Amino acid sequence: MSAEAAPDIAIIGAGIVGIAAAAHLAEAGLAVTVFDRSGVCEETSSGNAAAFAFSDVLPLAHKGMIAQVPKWLADPLGLLAIPPAYFPQLLPWLYRFWRAGAAANYESALAAQAGLMKFAEAAWAGLMARSGTRDMLREDGSLELYESEAEFQASLPGWAARDRFGIEYQHVAKDELPGLQAGLSPRFVRGTFVPGWKTVADPKLLGKAIWRYAEQCGAKFVQGDVALARRANDRIAIQLKQGRTFLARKVVIAAGAWSHLLAQQFGDRIPLETERGYNTTLPVGAFDVRRQLIFSRHSFVITPLSTGLRIGGAVELGGLKRPPNFARSQAMLQKAQDFLPGLDAANGREWMGYRPSLPDSLPVIGRARGRDNVFYAFGHGHLGLTQSAATGALIRDLVLGHAPAIDLSPFSAQRF
Repeated sequence: MSAEAAPDIAIIGAGIVGIAAAAHLAEAGLAVTVFDRSGVCEETSSGNAAAFAFSDVLPLAHKGMIAQVPKWLADPLGLLAIPPAYFPQLLPWLYRFWRAGAAANYESALAAQAGLMKFAEAAWAGLMARSGTRDMLREDGSLELYESEAEFQASLPGWAARDRFGIEYQHVAKDELPGLQAGLSPRFVRGTFVPGWKTVADPKLLGKAIWRYAEQCGAKFVQGDVALARRANDRIAIQLKQGRTFLARKVVIAAGAWSHLLAQQFGDRIPLETERGYNTTLPVGAFDVRRQLIFSRHSFVITPLSTGLRIGGAVELGGLKRPPNFARSQAMLQKAQDFLPGLDAANGREWMGYRPSLPDSLPVIGRARGRDNVFYAFGHGHLGLTQSAATGALIRDLVLGHAPAIDLSPFSAQRF
């Protein structure tokens, strides 16, 4: 079967990272074609918590965290779940996660994440201005809530780490909480307000708006499930399960939680795991939430969107094949009713998505092993929306042979 016409760049994956890369590359005058089995921002990028979490610089792995895992696993609907049958398969990833929590590894990951976040904020400001999407940005800050003085005190080292990177925050006493969010349960004794935290009106709608801009710059979309990406002389052949084959001069792999399967075809074994997240989106008017509310001890957030009220988070390390366990989203919804008395929990829409997560909390941004025409842009965990514009700009610079805005060695696929 003959191959179809070759674009300059093929991007595998039309989630927010892939389309941000498409926008940056198309702006630069390159012929870009994006491939996805579903559509633009129809899967994991459609249901995230809508945060531009530029101050969320702390790696998930830190000293002592792995010791908490047995306690977390004792609650099957708690903040972390691992299906027992999946545990043996997950052990190598958990070992890497434990190693990432060592002091030296944690510090280097923290510095790399902070640098990427600083660039991400500037990159999103620029992309929103150029794409005309600035009106979808909400700058209301976030409010993290604590149910005990001990919980608040335990959070302080993390806030102190943010001090080193100039991240602004304000600790809030109990009597100040109603001024930031009315109607909270009296169980909350302290809070931390982060004024620089931002959200978007709706992540799916933002993603589609960025794609419209990319199309205006010349990017094209092909719906199809990529079965194989392989070298074909000086090109890359993209073979779809539907039978079509395309040739491209260069390819960007931005397929989220499926990316490591494609990376294997280019010789890179990347320990990517699927951090499955759940949420329920309630209709507009379910509760007057003024800004994103963060409940770290329970590992979920509540976000006001233009399209409803989204309640979700938690972590389930369960791979790509297991069916959703919507008891997890229901458990978070029940907690939300406890935390916001009067919340109307009727007519919610449940959702589960696949966050692509690496043990050190850093994404893979860079070239494939030994190849100058294959690029990786995946593994952002729960920060894909936040870091997508920066990743797109960095991929553009690599493709064009320009010096990247930040040091990419911490994000190399070959670091593992």
